[in-house]
Amino acid sequence: MKISTKGRYGLRLLLDLAAYGTNDKPRMLKDIAVSQDISEKYLSQLVIKLRRGGLISSVQGAGGGYKLARPPKMITVLDVLEVMEGPVTIVECLTNAEVCGRSGYCPPRVLWTQINQKVRNVFVEYTLQDLLDLQHVGGFNRDGNSQHLPHYVSENSVQ
Repeated sequence: MKISTKGRYGLRLLLDLAAYGTNDKPRMLKDIAVSQDISEKYLSQLVIKLRRGGLISSVQGAGGGYKLARPPKMITVLDVLEVMEGPVTIVECLTNAEVCGRSGYCPPRVLWTQINQKVRNVFVEYTLQDLLDLQHVGGFNRDGNSQHLPHYVSENSVQ
């Protein structure tokens, strides 16, 4: 499994909205582009998926822009990745058994299922708010690497 630029930039866009949208004022795409150093043209493609996925809403007219459709604590990283990338899975046969004629009697499939579940659980444990909180408490060093990621099992863990 590899997270594409769409997934990474979609997450950054949402984090930007979460960080700047505390006053419920919409944020213009050009401001997000400058803040995140992502082209406005590329962001305009991402907002289509994010809006269709119910993660953001748009406000038309003067002072319009984009804002989160729900609070940052209610949007998980898994939500974002699945809107941007489709189902999060390490091997395709886990979401589409028809791609492999052996999926019904494949011993490694048990292993793939367990690994996939653990990956999904990590993505669902972290919300946009969790990531913002990490940034605010200095959870990252100057290189942008995490110094301490809190590990917990939340009520959102995928079963």
